[in-house]
This record gives sequence, C-alpha cells and structure tokens, in this order.
Amino acid sequence: MSEPLTGTPLPADLPADHPLATTDPARSTAGSPLVTAFRGGTPSRTPVWFMRQAGRSLPEYREVRQGIGMLESCLKPELASEITLQPVRRHDVDAAIFFSDIVVPLRLAGVDVDIVPGTGPVLGQAVRTAADVAALPELTDESLEPIREAVRLTVAELGSTPLIGFAGAPFTVAAYMVEGGPSRDHLGPRTMMHADPETWNALATWAANTAGAFLRAQIEAGASAGQLFDSWAGSLSLADYEQYVQPHSAHAFSHVRDLVDGSGQPVPLVHFGTGTSEILPAMRDAGASVMGVDYRLPLGEAHRRLGATPGPDGRGTVPLQGNIDPALLSAPWEVLEAHVREVVEAGRVAPGHVVNLGHGVPPTTDPTVLTRIVDLIHSIQP
Repeated sequence: MSEPLTGTPLPADLPADHPLATTDPARSTAGSPLVTAFRGGTPSRTPVWFMRQAGRSLPEYREVRQGIGMLESCLKPELASEITLQPVRRHDVDAAIFFSDIVVPLRLAGVDVDIVPGTGPVLGQAVRTAADVAALPELTDESLEPIREAVRLTVAELGSTPLIGFAGAPFTVAAYMVEGGPSRDHLGPRTMMHADPETWNALATWAANTAGAFLRAQIEAGASAGQLFDSWAGSLSLADYEQYVQPHSAHAFSHVRDLVDGSGQPVPLVHFGTGTSEILPAMRDAGASVMGVDYRLPLGEAHRRLGATPGPDGRGTVPLQGNIDPALLSAPWEVLEAHVREVVEAGRVAPGHVVNLGHGVPPTTDPTVLTRIVDLIHSIQP
C-alpha cells in the first residue's frame, strides 16, 4: 500500500532537463514571453493565453471527446495531452494550460465524484461532518502518475512554449464537497466555517494538501508555472477569507513555493478568482507571485489595491494577468479590438502583464475570434 502524501516538500531543485532549467534552447521556457512577464521582465512579444482555451469552443476538441466522459478524458494521458495542445496549434497562444479539472485529484484519491453534463461536479456523498472528513481517502504519490505522464507527453511537444499547471483552491474544492455539487451561494461551507470551524479547517487542510500535491506533480513533470483557481472565493467577506480560507490557500502554495530552476529563481505562481475584487490583496498574501484579475476590476485599480510600490521604471512590483471581458468576444470586432487594446495598455502599469480573459472562454465562442485577438496582441509592442 502506498503511503499518503504529506505537506513535507521534496528537494527544491527542478530536474536539469526541466523546461525552466534546461540549457537546450529548443526546450527552454525560462526566456519565453510568458515566463519573462510572470517574472516582471520585458518579453519579446506581449504574451497571451486564455483560461478554458482547451475545450468546447474548438471543433477538434468536440471530435476527440465524442463518447468519452470528462473525467475519463482527463485521466487518459494521451488524450489529455492532445486536448492541451490543440489551442496552442490553432491560436499560437504563449502557453498551454494543462487540460484537467479541479475535482480530478479527488477522483485520484478515491472520492466518489463525477462531472455530470449540464450540471458540473457531483459527489456521491456530501462531506458535512467531522466523521465525513476523517473518512476521506488520502491522495497517494503513485495515483498521480497519469498526470505526470500527460504532462511529460505535452511538454515533449510544446518545445519552448510553457505549460501552466493548475489546481482548484481549497475553498472552491471544499465548497463542492460540502454542498455535494454546484451551488449559487455556497451557504453550506460558509455556514460550516462558523458553526463547526474545526471540521471546516480539517476539510480545507485536506483540500489544500490534495491541491498542492496535484500542482507539484505537474510542475515537477515539466510545467513552467502554476495557477491556483478559486472560482467561488468571491462569495466570501474579507474577514471570512482572511480567517478561514487564506491560510489554506497559503498551505496549498507551500507545496510548490520551494521549487526553483537552475538559476535559483522560483517557479511563477498565479492566484486567480472570480468576483474577488474586494479580497485581492488578501489573495496575494497567500503567496502567489502573479495576481490574476477578473473582468470586473480594471487592471489599474487592481494595481492600486495591491499596493504595488513603483519600481525604478515607474511600474509596480506585482505582475498581473487578465482581463478581457469574455462577454465582448461576440461583440463587433471594432468594439472588441478597442477593448483588447485598452486592456493591454492598462497592463503597462505592472512590471509584467500576461493578457488573458477575466474568466474562461464561453463554449459558444467563435475560435477564429480568439486567433484574431492573439494576432492583435502580438502586434502590440510590449
């Protein structure tokens, strides 16, 4: 029987053949536009990628997914790799985002969970008591091998284009577990925080360890950055976030914060949530080096709220990612183009800016529009 993973970090140095550490220019991502911007430098071109760029907006995705369930697709290394690569081939984006789902590590651990079409993640049994939490299985190192294999296959094809690994943040994952599925107001987990904080903290710790191990497996296998998604943190007050959530997000990041490349630079880590304008500084303090900003908050205001002190060049100290409004993807091109240019210009306040959407690609998006946006962004001088 395999031993469960713990929070104890493995040796910090990335393997010498890792894309961030290798000296092979055909495989190195250290000088890529994405990593350069994430680390606060001036990239060779303005970098862009899209959350949910691999998915239902692409006909090639729908073709390879025919008759295959979502979780099954995520756990087939060859298929997960192919889906991850599709938007890079089509759009020439500056990064691939690993094709998976936030509940994949739950399934790998042995939790009864599935993704129901039209509904989302649904658990066989909600987790609402101390006994429920105590009965949760632990994620083992060997169970993560399909993830590592998918990452290895993907990185071998990407060359010098970085792969971004990701995991669901502890609050969002725990919220699904308490509710047993999607929820509009996340009342269950918010109530548990106050009514039974001991059980909440035990569950959030489990989720943090699981997310951290999942993210670490991706980075060690070849991902050049990591992103923690907190889809539902916007439902929280600042006080609740700081007391009941931030420590667990910090714990998730602690699993990977020690990883460094050959020159001693840490792996870039992004923190993103939706509806999180009021808690953005607290999310930053959980330990990410880059802050993702959703479409509700202008990048200039995000920069101000993060308290970024200008550096010698007059720019701030916190790299930003975002934040094209996904609703404008179906607007007339002249409207969308003006908006994209505004976002790129607004991002200049930061020491590094990676253009993205302020959330994910809607499934009805015309993929040719995304390609046109990438071409536009790449034409703008960093």
